[in-house]
Amino acid sequence: MSEQLSVTVLGCDGSYPGPGGACSGYLLTCGETHVWLDAGSGTMSNLQKHISLEDLTAVVISHQHPDHWTDVEHLAVACKWVIERSGIPIFAPDGLRLLMRVGAAVDIFDWHTVGGGDQVEVGAMAISFSETDHVGTTLAARVDSGGRSIGYSADTGSGWHLSALGSGLHLALCEATFLADKEDTIPHLSARQAGQMARDAGVERLVITHLWPRLDRELARAEATASFGGDVTVAAIGDRYEA
Repeated sequence: MSEQLSVTVLGCDGSYPGPGGACSGYLLTCGETHVWLDAGSGTMSNLQKHISLEDLTAVVISHQHPDHWTDVEHLAVACKWVIERSGIPIFAPDGLRLLMRVGAAVDIFDWHTVGGGDQVEVGAMAISFSETDHVGTTLAARVDSGGRSIGYSADTGSGWHLSALGSGLHLALCEATFLADKEDTIPHLSARQAGQMARDAGVERLVITHLWPRLDRELARAEATASFGGDVTVAAIGDRYEA
C-alpha cells in the first residue's frame, strides 16, 4: 500500500445531502493508517467502499452540527452489535459524546476531547486543530505525514483563515457553501472567499467542498478559480487526492 498521504471524498454536500449525495466526510490514508474525518450522513456507506470497518484507525469530528457527525452513531451500533470491535479513538470537541443516542453502544469508543491548539498523533499522521469562525466549537484540521500536508477548513465564516493551520499546505479542502452574493449572511464561506483565502495562505492545490446541493458547481469553480489564481477542483464523492 502506498505511504503517500491522501484523502478520499466520502461526502461533500453542505448542510444537508442532495439527491444521491452525502454530507461532509473524508477518508485520510497513509500506509496502514486510515482516519475518518467528519462523519456526516451517508458517509459510512461510502467509507466501506474503500476500507473495512475493522481497518479504521480513528475518527475525527470537527463539530456538533449533524451534517458532520451523525454517522458515528451507525459506527457505534456496528461495532457494538455486529463486528464486535471496541476502542476506536474518537477525537471531537467537548460534548459530542452526550449527543449520542445509541445507549450502551456509546461506550464502545475511546473518546478524546480536542480543542483549538491541540495536536494528536494517529498512526502515521500528526493532526493539529484550529478553532474556526462558526456556530459552536468548530475545529479545522491540519494533517501531516511523510513530509506532506493537508488542510481542512471544516465550517467557518470569514473571521478565520486557512493560514491559522500553518504554512506549506500542499492541499487544502476548503468549504465554499455558496457564491459571493451571500457572503457574510451566515458563518460560511463563498467560493470566492475560499479561493482568496487559499491564495493568501500559499496553498499549492485547492479543493472546494461543502457546497449547498443546489449550487451550480461550475459557477462555484469559476468563482474560486478567479480568486485563487489557479486551477480549482470541486469535490465529488469517490475522488481521491494525494497531498
